[in-house]
Amino acid sequence: MPNFSTLLTKDNITAVAIGHFDGVHRGHKQLLKQLGEYGGLVVIDKNKANITPKLKRAEYSSYPCFLYDFESIKGLGGDEFIALLKRDFKNLQKIVVGFDFRFGRNRAWDKHDLRRIFDGEVIVVDEVCFDGMGVHSSAIREYIKQGEIYKANRLLGREYSIEGRVIKGQGIGSRELVPTLNLDIKSYLLPREGVYATRTRIDYKTYGSVTFIGNRVSTDGNFSVETHVLNENIEGASDVAVCFIKRLRDNRKFESLGELKEQIGTDIKQAMEFVGVCDLYVVGDTATQRSEP
Repeated sequence: MPNFSTLLTKDNITAVAIGHFDGVHRGHKQLLKQLGEYGGLVVIDKNKANITPKLKRAEYSSYPCFLYDFESIKGLGGDEFIALLKRDFKNLQKIVVGFDFRFGRNRAWDKHDLRRIFDGEVIVVDEVCFDGMGVHSSAIREYIKQGEIYKANRLLGREYSIEGRVIKGQGIGSRELVPTLNLDIKSYLLPREGVYATRTRIDYKTYGSVTFIGNRVSTDGNFSVETHVLNENIEGASDVAVCFIKRLRDNRKFESLGELKEQIGTDIKQAMEFVGVCDLYVVGDTATQRSEP
């Protein structure tokens, strides 16, 4: 783990892991284990990360992240890229990469070239498998898009979380249904439309909640992300994080607000069954590493 008593900068970091690190999932965590206390992440940023955008990767990895814009380095040869890292990290002694790591112009260099070019220690981490499948950001994104939150969370090793700013909503919820926080979400990948059992984090406190994503087909038809905090009356919140636990149902149209309110009551009862225990911290970690033949 990093040395929290020392400010880690490019000048004192001795080990870096290189990759995209979107999600900072179970596979990435195997790379992090190799870094030691003076480690950091070299993040090749294509501005496409939507599980952990930008520096959110530092929060989930507990290591400082140094973003390298892909467009500015994609023309470098493999030796030029490593020379850049050695100039930026003057005490670099170790580089950690994944089994399928490629780098340099047209991705023409691989882990074998890295060992040849870099004069320090190179650690290549084998593919990590969990629940019988390889752990990759692309698979996690697909599960999130399909609403398969439990499967996405298993590969992540945590609950998938999005963050947003509270904005003004219709006002119907507080008057005739249940009060909700309407969220403006940017940069994050949203799960498939529907209703989810969630946890909502506000000012370092976490509450059980029910979250709706989709077009409000029973009212104004507009798209929204709304979270109802269970058994609490939350006012004045500005920034909110929502952690997804389980998809409860599809988005569907109701003929009256009365019918919608009745269904919301059912959603709340269902959500209460899931928001109390974080399953991912209860089960053992059965991740394995699959070596290349």
